[in-house]
Amino acid sequence: MGTLSRRDLMRLSAAALTPVGPAAAEQSRALRSESVPSVASAGVRTGGSRTVRIDGPHDVWVKHVPGKGTTRILTLHGGPGFNHFYLECLEDFLPHAGLGFWYYDQLGCGFSEQPQDKKLWTVDRYCKEVEQVRAALGLDRLILFGHSWGGMLGMEYALRYPQHLSALVVSNMTASVAEYVKYAAELVKRLPADAQAIIARHRARGDFDSPEYQQVLMKEVYARHVCRLDPWPEPIQRAFRFINEAIYNTMQGPDEFNIVGNFKDWDIWDRLHAISVPTLLIAARYDEMAPAQITRMGTLIPNSHVVICERGSHFAMYDDQEAYFKALLPFLHRAQA
Repeated sequence: MGTLSRRDLMRLSAAALTPVGPAAAEQSRALRSESVPSVASAGVRTGGSRTVRIDGPHDVWVKHVPGKGTTRILTLHGGPGFNHFYLECLEDFLPHAGLGFWYYDQLGCGFSEQPQDKKLWTVDRYCKEVEQVRAALGLDRLILFGHSWGGMLGMEYALRYPQHLSALVVSNMTASVAEYVKYAAELVKRLPADAQAIIARHRARGDFDSPEYQQVLMKEVYARHVCRLDPWPEPIQRAFRFINEAIYNTMQGPDEFNIVGNFKDWDIWDRLHAISVPTLLIAARYDEMAPAQITRMGTLIPNSHVVICERGSHFAMYDDQEAYFKALLPFLHRAQA
């Protein structure tokens, strides 16, 4: 990754997409509303892109990538505050297997509207948002594919709206933020001593924006446990550049291993037994999510199957692509039947 830090990736070229000031934000919203109508106009082709209205005043962006037959797969990207960009590798696998799917940028993310109200950034509201998107797309029953935070969101949806779910994919996500934090601490202890010292020093000061701290995270942590390819694939780099830091910091915290946001107490170990739909759980040997925790989830979700990508990390759909899609595609075909 050279000398770019995670924060560098987030900020690089951000001015190209982020409005500055209330007037610019309003102009950006107006342009989105005019160019991609919330209700698709008959006979007007948009390449599958449109917006749907949620929570009354807000629009979120969706895009249909066609396959064969009816599309019932809705993707939930990670973050919180990321975007669908890094999921673009799905286009090289799902349509060729006859599987269509929907991209969806959550409110505040990617191409969707970006309000500034921090009260919107909660697990509960986002779960209700997914249900509104499902209804707007006319999907009586759907298959949810959720990666990372999207996997958390998918499990919450499965527990709250089981009548509308036919199958669930939880990719690279555990069932407890507290357990994740414990495992993250173990991973930090495995780093070289000088890297551990730098991390400890800056965390004690609360100096999370320090270039030295960010460089250590990128070089010693993210390169080992987020994506093990060098360089990172362009869609991942682009997803990092355009993260909404306000959402990320509000819900998660300043970085991947320092969880102090409003979902820090999220834990559904004692509710996993209530997820009744067929569920594929994808883990990765070098992930920041413990494979043992995801394996345990498979013993608690009744109709589930666990796959471990032995060469992969958090973005195993890139750094262990063969194993990842060898597991995902047959599961989606069975769920579509």
